[in-house]
Amino acid sequence: MRRFEIVLLSGAAVMGGLFAFSVLAGRRIERLVPPQGDLMAVDGRLLHYLDKGAGPPIVLIHGLGGQMGTFTHSLVDRLSKDFRVVAFDNPGSGYTPRRAGSPTGVRAQADAIAAAIRALNLGRPVVVGHSLGGAVALALALDHPDCVGALALVAPLTQPMRKPPPGFEGLAIRSPLLRRLLYWTVATPVYLMARNWAFQRVFAPEPPPPDFGRSGGGLLALRPGNIHAASEDMNAASGDLIEMTPRYGSIGVPVGVLFGRDDCILDLHVHGETMKESIPSLDLELIPGGHMLPVTCPDATAAFIARMAGKVLPNEKTERIASVQ
Repeated sequence: MRRFEIVLLSGAAVMGGLFAFSVLAGRRIERLVPPQGDLMAVDGRLLHYLDKGAGPPIVLIHGLGGQMGTFTHSLVDRLSKDFRVVAFDNPGSGYTPRRAGSPTGVRAQADAIAAAIRALNLGRPVVVGHSLGGAVALALALDHPDCVGALALVAPLTQPMRKPPPGFEGLAIRSPLLRRLLYWTVATPVYLMARNWAFQRVFAPEPPPPDFGRSGGGLLALRPGNIHAASEDMNAASGDLIEMTPRYGSIGVPVGVLFGRDDCILDLHVHGETMKESIPSLDLELIPGGHMLPVTCPDATAAFIARMAGKVLPNEKTERIASVQ
């Protein structure tokens, strides 16, 4: 019995030490990568957002484990010359908190962003979704059509997935209790040690920029709360997409998809080319590159978004002007 007590106390001490390390590491990361925008309160939620530029509105929605740095690294400055660009940290990501017990998944994220679009009087903006953000953008068009003038989907997740994409296997923990235990103890130390490998997996076959951890906000994803929220969202995504996919044909605004031919995270045929079966008018563009096109191919991504902005229907442009006035 004495030996069992020693083992139990030792285990508790180790877990306590890992928890303390994770919390301190998270605070250190926040000093290295401070917030870029402001917090807004809408429908009882706090959302971290960046509002830059003037002109027709564009809303940017990042992918799993990401935050607005995916776009601010290389894309926002290009777009804000001609557009009003609003980028969000999705609930649980970056500097947007997620309350315990809050709904998770792409439709819940779409609800939060729809409320923000209305609060900011953006009318019906061009909605850009990258990776999992593509699924959020599709949910926005399906559940809140008054908040979307066109969809510009960049390397988007559009179909349910039976297994996690490469590099995201560590998030596939379904037990809420085990998820909370692991992600608040061992996950942050492990991901910090393996961060170069993790960045390389996400960017492959292209190399990640040396400054992505700070300037692209990549380090923020390694905080325990963000890891926990990313796991919740990934495990909820397929359920949402199973319900959403039969409804794609009802989307009434222009939809475009930009994919890298060498994307190692999402299959361009499954998530891009098959979308033409549901949306025959889909504007599909394939370019050289991997998954992180907003960072690695910002000029081509900006040109694609601008092209989709040009497809917004005339009556929707009129509504935008009225909303500004």
